[in-house]
Amino acid sequence: MRFTSARRLASLAAVTVAALLASLAFGPGALADPGDDGADEGIQKAIQDYLDAEEQLNTSKERQKTIEKQIKQNEEIVADLTVQVQDIAAAAYMGGNLGSATAILGADSVDVAIDRAIIVNFLGEESAKTVADMARAQEDLVAEKEALAEEVENQKKHLGKMEDARDDAAERLAGSGGNSGAGPTTSNARPPDPAPRNPDGSLPGEGCSVHEDKTGGCISPRTRHARDQAIFAGFERYVSCFRPSGSGEHPMGKACDFSAFPGGFRSEVAYGDAKAYGDNLAGWFVKYADKLGVLYVIWFDRFWSPATGWGPYSGGGGDPASDHTNHVHLSMR
Repeated sequence: MRFTSARRLASLAAVTVAALLASLAFGPGALADPGDDGADEGIQKAIQDYLDAEEQLNTSKERQKTIEKQIKQNEEIVADLTVQVQDIAAAAYMGGNLGSATAILGADSVDVAIDRAIIVNFLGEESAKTVADMARAQEDLVAEKEALAEEVENQKKHLGKMEDARDDAAERLAGSGGNSGAGPTTSNARPPDPAPRNPDGSLPGEGCSVHEDKTGGCISPRTRHARDQAIFAGFERYVSCFRPSGSGEHPMGKACDFSAFPGGFRSEVAYGDAKAYGDNLAGWFVKYADKLGVLYVIWFDRFWSPATGWGPYSGGGGDPASDHTNHVHLSMR
C-alpha cells in the first residue's frame, strides 16, 4: 500500500513504531498504538477492493454457467433441425432430385448441409430463416463464451492483485494496534474463505514460511489466512502471532493472540464490550473451524477443540494473560 503525501508517510512511520512497541504488548499494562484515521481508511479500501473483485468474479462465473446452458439448448435445436434437413434430402432423393440430395448429404458439416439445403430451396422461407437465425445465435453465444472465459481469467489476475493489497492491509492492521470497532457478532460476521486444501480434501503440511515484518519472525500460510479472514470479517482489534520463546504453537508460527480490547493487550479481565468482542470472535473461529483448519481455541479460561468441544482450561495461572481472559488464543493445524 503506497502513501503519496507527507502526512501519510508520517502515518506509516507511526505505524512502524507502534508495531515495535506491540511486540512487547503482552506484558502487564502494555498497549499498542491504534494508528490514525488515514491508515485505517487505506486498510478498509484495500479490503473493500478485494471484496468487490471477488463479487465480480463470482458474477462472471454465474454468467458463464448461464451461457453454457444456452449453448447446450441451441445445440439440441440445431440437432433437431439437422434431422429435418436430412429428411428433406431423403425426400429429394426419393423424388428423383438426386443431384440436390447428394449435395446435402455429401456436406462435410452440419452447417454446410444447412447452407446447401437453403441454396437448393428445399426449405421453406420460414424454416430457412429459423436455421439462419439459429446459426447466428450459436455463433454469438460461442463468441460470448470465449469472451467471458477471457474475462474470468482477467478477473482472476485482478483478484490476485487485490489479494496482495488485502494481505498488505491486514499485515498493517494486525501490527498497528487495530481499530476500536466493536466487531460483528458470530452470526452476522462474514464467513471466511476456506483454507487451501489438497485435491483429496486434506490440509497440506505447512511450515513457518511467511515472513512477519512486525516481529521479524514467521507464520504458516494457514495461520495468516485465518488471521486475515478474521480481520476481513470485521474483527479488527490488535493481533499478535509469532513469538520466539515459550511452548505451544507460537514459536512454530501456528498461533495468534487476538486482543479483546481496543488498542492492544491490557493486563485486566475483559468485561462489557471487550468480553462481547472476545465471545463473538471465539465463537466465529469455532463455527468455521473446519473451513479454516483450526486446531484449538482458548478464551476466558475455557478450551475448545474439534475433538472435545468447550471445556475448562487448566493451563491458567490466575492472571488475565495466562487465563486468556484478555485475549482469544487461536492455534492452527
